[in-house]
Amino acid sequence: MTSDEAVIGHTGVLVIGTRAASGPGEVLVRVRGGTETYLAWCDERLPAGATVLVTSARGARQVDVIAWADPLDVLDQLADDAG
Repeated sequence: MTSDEAVIGHTGVLVIGTRAASGPGEVLVRVRGGTETYLAWCDERLPAGATVLVTSARGARQVDVIAWADPLDVLDQLADDAG
C-alpha cells in the first residue's frame, strides 16, 4: 500500500461527515492542480460541509483529518466584532 504524501497539509471539505470510530467520511481536497476525494478518518464526528486539514496519509486513498478554521478568517471575525 502506498501513501500519498502530497495531500498532507492541504485543507478540504467533507462531502460525507466523519463518524469517529464508527467509520470514515469522505473529503474533497485540491491537490496537484485539481480536486480528489479520499476516505477521511477523524477521532471525532464532523459534519458534511466542515473544513478539515489533512494530517497524515494512510495509503489507498485514505487520510487522517482534523477540524480546521482558517486563522485569517478568525482575525477577520475579531476585527468585525471590534469595529
